[in-house]
Amino acid sequence: MPILAGQITTAGQLARMQPTPYIGEATAALTAGTTYQLIPGCSITLATLAPNASYSVIGVFDSAVTTVHATNLMVGRLVVDGAAGTGLAIHAMDTLDQDTVAMVWNGTLPAAGSHTFRLEGVISGTGGAGRFGQYTRLLVTITEVV
Repeated sequence: MPILAGQITTAGQLARMQPTPYIGEATAALTAGTTYQLIPGCSITLATLAPNASYSVIGVFDSAVTTVHATNLMVGRLVVDGAAGTGLAIHAMDTLDQDTVAMVWNGTLPAAGSHTFRLEGVISGTGGAGRFGQYTRLLVTITEVV
């Protein structure tokens, strides 16, 4: 609903127009396996007041290879309300190293109410080992329509 010329606006309308940031920080390392798992502490549950709120997300994955593998990858993803996002943060496991790998996502939340954003990690196949560490972060910014 747009604000019309000459319309008296409420504080609530203006408050919802401001971008609202939420941050989640890893509380422990995740030793990655071959199925996606939540990175501890990287889950945010928030409530929106109106349908069609937009979100933008920055995920930063602290990826550490502990056993080298020539072809496997460490992969991080975003899950919103149980549905995985399309972009992936990818780190090759061909070198014994530690890197921060980032990905950005955006979208719209069609319904008002409670929403959950999660960062999950996985290794793409058997062999090799790695962990998503303490510097993994999740930043969600919500902008609601009036």
